[in-house]
Amino acid sequence: MSNQLKIYCANIGEYLPIEGGMTLSDIYSRIADRIPFIPVCARVNNKAEDLAFPVFTPKQVEYLPVDSPSGHRCYIRSLCMMLYRAVVSRYPGARLVISHSVSRGYYCRLLPADGNPISMDDAAMQLKEEMRRLAERDLPFERKERLTADVIEIMRGQGLDNKVKLLESLHELYTVYYRLDGVCDTYNGNLVPRTGMLRVFDLVPYEDGLLLLGPDSADDSRPTLPLVQPKLFRAYTDYKKFNSIVGIRDAGDVNEVVAGKGTAMMINVAEALHTKYIGAIADRITERYHEGGARVVLIAGPSSSGKTTFTKRLAVQLLTNLLNPVMISLDNYFVDRHHTPKDETGDYDYESLFALDLELFNDHLNRLIRGERIELPYYNFERGEREYRQESICLDDNSILLIEGIHGLNPELTRDVAPEMKYRIYVSALTTLAIDDHNWVSTTDNRLLRRIIRDYKYRGTNALETIRRWQSVRRGEEKWIFPYQENADSMFNSSLLFELGVMRDEADMVLRSVPRDLPEYAEAHRLRKFLGYFSPIPSTLIPPNSLLREFLGGSSFHY
Repeated sequence: MSNQLKIYCANIGEYLPIEGGMTLSDIYSRIADRIPFIPVCARVNNKAEDLAFPVFTPKQVEYLPVDSPSGHRCYIRSLCMMLYRAVVSRYPGARLVISHSVSRGYYCRLLPADGNPISMDDAAMQLKEEMRRLAERDLPFERKERLTADVIEIMRGQGLDNKVKLLESLHELYTVYYRLDGVCDTYNGNLVPRTGMLRVFDLVPYEDGLLLLGPDSADDSRPTLPLVQPKLFRAYTDYKKFNSIVGIRDAGDVNEVVAGKGTAMMINVAEALHTKYIGAIADRITERYHEGGARVVLIAGPSSSGKTTFTKRLAVQLLTNLLNPVMISLDNYFVDRHHTPKDETGDYDYESLFALDLELFNDHLNRLIRGERIELPYYNFERGEREYRQESICLDDNSILLIEGIHGLNPELTRDVAPEMKYRIYVSALTTLAIDDHNWVSTTDNRLLRRIIRDYKYRGTNALETIRRWQSVRRGEEKWIFPYQENADSMFNSSLLFELGVMRDEADMVLRSVPRDLPEYAEAHRLRKFLGYFSPIPSTLIPPNSLLREFLGGSSFHY
């Protein structure tokens, strides 16, 4: 009996006859000359799959390059496993911890089995050499699926205790894992077929660890160059120290706390840390204020970082320091619509710095600093024009301006304001929680989940539209926010140890509405699978002034 069937290849817009059981790699080899890139993974019926995926029934297949979001994640995950294999070879017994993304790469720590310090210069050289050797051997990443109980024993045998804890907490019957040159590991997603596809990377010493670098987004034939970000790195490490002290480093630890009825204490401690850090920032601002500076506090950060609630909580702390915070909205300084710059698609670009009337804004700030009264503008979004509504403000001897907006750290925004008069704060959800030692939680994913919930609840936008717009939001952040992070006088990490457990069920419900026949389903499916690593936590335990309430609702602040 013939086992022939047809798949639809979206890359070439044609149905292809194949034999049932052929892998995506086999199918690609037939049409390689018709696809202008070498794929690293594929979408099958709008789900990301590795190229070893066998096809037994009719499917829609779209091959993905390394510069696609799914392709980049697949490539980086594969590099991580190749790095782990190199550590096993060159530093037997050492623990590899891949902590978080920073400086355009992925920060890794190498913890020796015997406690003796390892030279990171030597480690970078030896491990990079071993990774290159693995790439030259073109070894397969073998995808396996076995009973979870068996996979737990494999992980235990390799000393991956945090993976054991996580797998035991999930209670799944079967678990997918990969094997490379005799070493096994689990990953939050698929890997490339062979190590020979991983020839573009770098590994360099960074702080007290290593930085793993993947292909450059502008030219995937070369590794990206690291960006020096000492302030951002310190913001991460401060929270990592806190995680270590409270004993909650990854999803397995969180799930253990939830199962052991320690959820309320975990929430209370994490919220207390936020209060402590916000209070410390308020104290630094107050000190500068009394020295004759810091009349203008600029608060910036990417989408869904919690800027608005942070600003409100900072205002409360400044009041306790006997300062009177006065807030100005940057939105009211938009230029009239017909003067607004346009993006590459021809749409009005309200993310651009030059959508703001910088001259008027700077004039108003300086007049306020001098003690003068100004008439506040109001931007009518419906008409696309500036209006005045006879609302004016001036600052008294104890007043301080709080200005929240994405351009707050860009020097051009306040170019005419004396540097000593400004205090700049960067806010972002710098997620320090991991899934396990080799799978970190993406800060971008954390923010996207916050935004999906908030948009659905308060902006009438479904998950499909939020996911569809997200890449445009990210491009704006890369252009207008991230280049200025290190200008901050203070950085505030708005992430919370428990938030993924709280968001799990709410986000899952919204993500289920994304139709299966649209490309955005792949992202919705990936996020739902990711949330499955965390045990659900009831939102009723979250205090009303929590930053998370900005997205979940029930805040004691008015938005």
